[in-house]
Amino acid sequence: MGSQSPMLLVDVDGQIATLTMNRPDKRNAMCDGLLEEIEAFFTRPPEGVKVAILTGTAGHYCSGLDLSEHVARDAEGTMRHSRGWHRVMETIQYGGLPVVSAMFGAVIGGGLELAASTHVRIAEPSTIFQLPEGRRGIFVGGGATVRVGRILGADRMIEMMLTGRKYNGEEGVALGLAHYLAEPGGALAMARELAAKIASNAALSNYIMIQAISRIEDMAKADGLFAESLCAAITQTSPDAQEGLKAFLEKRQPVFR
Repeated sequence: MGSQSPMLLVDVDGQIATLTMNRPDKRNAMCDGLLEEIEAFFTRPPEGVKVAILTGTAGHYCSGLDLSEHVARDAEGTMRHSRGWHRVMETIQYGGLPVVSAMFGAVIGGGLELAASTHVRIAEPSTIFQLPEGRRGIFVGGGATVRVGRILGADRMIEMMLTGRKYNGEEGVALGLAHYLAEPGGALAMARELAAKIASNAALSNYIMIQAISRIEDMAKADGLFAESLCAAITQTSPDAQEGLKAFLEKRQPVFR
C-alpha cells in the first residue's frame, strides 16, 4: 500500500513504513508543509505499522530549515516556530514507533536535528553532518542543543558550530551521529533489514525502550534505578515475555503479538 504527496512519500510494506522527504530542488530542506506532514504521520501512524524508516531523495537526507522561510519571521514568530519543531521532534522520538534514519548527502542543521530524534541512524560515506548556523548569523532551534549536544558533548558541539565543521559518514559513526556505516547506496537496504529485525521484537519492549531510556538519563541515579525496575516489572510480566521464555526453552523463534 502506498500514498503520496508532493513533499513526503509514504510507502507501507507490512509492518514497516518508509517516509521519503521529497523536495529534491531544495536538497529536502524542511518547510512548514513538510514538517506538518511528518508530524501527521507520527501522530497517527497507519494501523499495523511497527517501525518507520525516514530518508530523503535525490542524494540527500535533509539540508535543514528552508532559510527562505526563516528570514520572514520576527522574534516571536521564530520562537514559536522553534517550539513547533520541538513538538514534532518529541513526537518522533516518543511517539511509540522505532524510527530508523537512512542518511546520505546533506544531514545539515535541522536535518541533523531531525536525525537525532530518530532511534537508529545509518550513514553512507557521502553523508555530510554539519551545523552551519553560526555561518548564517543564527542559532539552532530544532533541539540540537539537547539531542546533538548529548551525542557529541557540549565542547565538541560548540567547536562544530563555531567553525562550521563538516563530518563525513565514517566520522559521524565514530562520534555517534550515526550507528552504522553502509556501503555507498546501501543505507536504505540496511535500514530495511534493521527495521525488519526491530519489528520482530515484542512491541511492548520496543515501546518501553523508546519511552524510558532517554528519560532515565535525565534522572538522578536512584530515580533512574526505580524507573528501571518499573519497566522490568511491566515487560517481564507481559504475555510477550512468557512467549519469549517459552520460545527460548523450545529453541525456536518467538512469535510476539
